[in-house]
Amino acid sequence: MVAPTAKLRRAAARPGFTLLETCMALIIIGVGVLAFVEAQRSFMANNEWSSHTARAMYLANEVRELCRRLPRHDPVTGLYFETVDGDSVLRGWGPESGETDPDDIDDIDDLDGATFGDHGEFAGPIDSQGQLIIETTAAGEVVNDDEGNPIGLVGWSQAVTVVKVDPFNYATVREDDFKEDPQGSFPGRAVDRYPLRVTVSVSYRGRYDSEAREVASVSWIAP
Repeated sequence: MVAPTAKLRRAAARPGFTLLETCMALIIIGVGVLAFVEAQRSFMANNEWSSHTARAMYLANEVRELCRRLPRHDPVTGLYFETVDGDSVLRGWGPESGETDPDDIDDIDDLDGATFGDHGEFAGPIDSQGQLIIETTAAGEVVNDDEGNPIGLVGWSQAVTVVKVDPFNYATVREDDFKEDPQGSFPGRAVDRYPLRVTVSVSYRGRYDSEAREVASVSWIAP
């Protein structure tokens, strides 16, 4: 029979965790948890940015598809000069009188300076048919304003610029009223006979963002 004092000595001699070892284990576990959380946060941020980039490219290409069916300048009035008080003034660049809605866009130069969505002059981004792209919920339901009207895609915008470029060097930008007079064997080039370079900058501003951030920019030439 083992004496009680011997049992107590054996129990006291058993190995166990000291306070220092416990603290070290907690530190190691904490570092591992923090690394996992940071990796998860980074993954979510990259995934969100990837989704934003895909949507931005979609919105940019919608404007590009819209331009594919439009002439460079107004199909009725065209681009021309008018004499005002003895000065020659360019007419026809930009939206014509009464063209205030996306449905009114009937030529490419109408898009110059237009911003669709995010506090622009139009309610929201547009598609290739010039129609408002409607905001929907995750369940696919249309989001309406207080008056029951559908609202445009929230936070997104398409900013468009159109410039005239030299037909032999697309990197050379010409003024809107630039033209070339006949010279020698060169017959000249009228003000409306130049290619146009269209650039769409797509930006996104989240609910808590102070300003919009450009996500994608696409440029092309309308010959």
